[in-house]
Amino acid sequence: MSQVEVGSTSFGGSKQLVLIAGPCAIEDEDLTLRIADGLKEIATELNCELIFKASYDKANRTSVTSFRGLGMDRGLRLLERIKREFELPIISDIHDVSQIEAAAEVLDVLQIPAFLSRQTDLLVAAGNSGKAINLKKGQFLAPWDIEHGVNKIASTGNKNILLTERGVTFGYNNLVVDMRSLVIMRELGYPVVFDATHSVQLPGGAGGSSSGQRQYVGALSRAAAATGIDGLFWEVHENPDKALCDGANSLPLSQVKALLQQILDFDATFKQGDAGSLS
Repeated sequence: MSQVEVGSTSFGGSKQLVLIAGPCAIEDEDLTLRIADGLKEIATELNCELIFKASYDKANRTSVTSFRGLGMDRGLRLLERIKREFELPIISDIHDVSQIEAAAEVLDVLQIPAFLSRQTDLLVAAGNSGKAINLKKGQFLAPWDIEHGVNKIASTGNKNILLTERGVTFGYNNLVVDMRSLVIMRELGYPVVFDATHSVQLPGGAGGSSSGQRQYVGALSRAAAATGIDGLFWEVHENPDKALCDGANSLPLSQVKALLQQILDFDATFKQGDAGSLS
């Protein structure tokens, strides 16, 4: 099992899981700063490493009229401010090869969205950036199929790769999580992250937008932690019912501390000795 270093944050082995959390998309500056501040305070109190996530552009929304974010220029400036003021590593999506150079100047981790997990040019260019890469497994892929995407990134010599499970398509407008995938993906030798909030998404479930079932985020997070995952991915919002993107599957900021404490307890228990090994 290789360890992936993101600044002073490290994924892999028997290390405590890392939390990747933040709003789906950057809606406005003040809200994003408040969420970052709240998450940093919780992570510090619980002694949990945190990477802040937020998308400057959600290019894969269901409808052409859906909110996508503040755009690349404004979004990256705000993410750079959060990185500096809160001393947090930053992760965000890239959707096109043309975005990589500017994004890599700010982001600590370049994230490949699930729908783009087979895009060869994007994966190779991301690998060539030298940044850590979070490769999200497509909803259409079996867990062993992600190896091909890994090999595309690794062909550049970049082995700083995270693999994220976010559910697999199960019929219309529904996703399910096969917990075996967390074991299978980790056998490729890279740290595995479980995206609990996107795993309860109902793609296109609201007609012109996605719906979700956030009431199951806790149960799935606990189950994944019991396998010994290396990272946990949560979308978090002050008021998910008012969120402009993915609110139905986002966690309220007010619930993060209690649930994260549970997850860290599970993580500690299952990483004691061989019982907590995914391999």
